[in-house]
Amino acid sequence: MTQHIAKMIDHTALKADTTKDQIVQLCKEAKEYNFASVCVNPTWIELAAELLKGTDVKVCTVIGFPLGANTPEVKAFETKDAIEKGATEVDMVINISALKDKNDELVERDIRAVVEAAKGKALTKVIFETCLLTEEEKVRACELSVKAGADYVKTSTGFSTGGATVEDIALMRKTVGPDIGVKASGGVRNAEQAQAVIDAGATRIGASAGIAIVNGLTADSDY
Repeated sequence: MTQHIAKMIDHTALKADTTKDQIVQLCKEAKEYNFASVCVNPTWIELAAELLKGTDVKVCTVIGFPLGANTPEVKAFETKDAIEKGATEVDMVINISALKDKNDELVERDIRAVVEAAKGKALTKVIFETCLLTEEEKVRACELSVKAGADYVKTSTGFSTGGATVEDIALMRKTVGPDIGVKASGGVRNAEQAQAVIDAGATRIGASAGIAIVNGLTADSDY
C-alpha cells in the first residue's frame, strides 16, 4: 500500500444520490486507510464529523458547488455554517464567468469572502474548473487566489467536462510558488496517475478512487 499517497487523499463522495450508508462507509474507509480527509456535501458534515471524532481525518466540504455562481455573501454564509457543523476544510468554486469577463475584483472578493469566513478555523481550497479556462485564465485564477489568502488552489469539481491534468498542476504550482497547496481532482484513478500529479506539484488529491490508488489498482471512476 502506498501510505505516503494515502495521507494526501481527500476521500470523496459528492454525487447527488449519495446515501447515508455510503457516507458511513466513506468515513470507515477514511479511518482504515488514514486518508487526509473525507470530502462531502454540506448536508453530511455533521454525520462525518461525528463518525471521525477522535481521528486525524479531516472533514472537508464544498462551497458554491459545483457551478460557483453564488454571490460572495452566500458563499461566506455557507462557509460559516459548514464550520459550525464541523468542517475543517472548505473547497470553494470561484465565479468562473467573472474570471472570463476579466472582472478580477469580483473574483478576488468572492475568494476573500470564503477565506475570511474560514480564517483560523478551516483551510480554504479554491476550485477553478480548469477544463473551462484558458492558460491565461488559470494563471490569473492562481494569482487572485494567492492575493486573497487561500491555502490551496484546486483544479476541478469533477462535474464538468474534464479533471486534473499534469500540465495544469505544473502550471498552477509554478504560478502559486512553493508555499500554497495544489489539489488535483477529477481524473486520478490509480497510483501511477496519482504519482504523476504529485511529481507535477500536487500536495493533495481529491478522488473517490482512493482505495484503488493506495492498493495499486485502477478504479472505474474517480468521483
